[in-house]
Amino acid sequence: MDYSNQTKLIKELKKGEERAFIYLINTYNKRLYGYALSLSNNKIMAQDIIQNVFLRIWEKRKTITINTSVQNYLYKSVYNEFLNLYRKHKSTMLLEQKYFQSLERTTANYDENSFKKALDRITIEIQALPPKCREVFMLSRREGLTNIEISDHLNISTKTVEAHITKAFSVLRKKLGDKLDTFLFLLLGYPSKA
Repeated sequence: MDYSNQTKLIKELKKGEERAFIYLINTYNKRLYGYALSLSNNKIMAQDIIQNVFLRIWEKRKTITINTSVQNYLYKSVYNEFLNLYRKHKSTMLLEQKYFQSLERTTANYDENSFKKALDRITIEIQALPPKCREVFMLSRREGLTNIEISDHLNISTKTVEAHITKAFSVLRKKLGDKLDTFLFLLLGYPSKA
């Protein structure tokens, strides 16, 4: 079938005709990649952009509305996808920057010997927690699981998960005092939230 007629191409895409979709990819892939590369200046990001654009077209093929030419629609989609990825990447970079600034401030008062002592101390205190309490605490803080995920994983209620985490922080605060957040930051990469 001849898909060079864009009305026919869009109609066949909406029907879920895979050959129409393959035609779309084969016809525009290289040009769109070049455009994405010119925007991002990054080959991997450009590939991601193109992949996301084509994936979204296929997923929304039944409701797709193209009021301009197919080419203009695709270029606009690539540009919008670039902006979305750029915003996500920028916010991730800001978070990483804040993390490293916090790490620098936290570790400024520690030489190598005191740093090791701090890590040993928090490790010993965590190991001294009751077994289930320690397991829940580490799943929460080291693995980053939510209370619901921990509840599902250990087959216990979320209230029990919350109780274990609260108990862990209570015990650790008694043992480590106001240095708890610093110790947790050094060991786990972020301060306590409880």
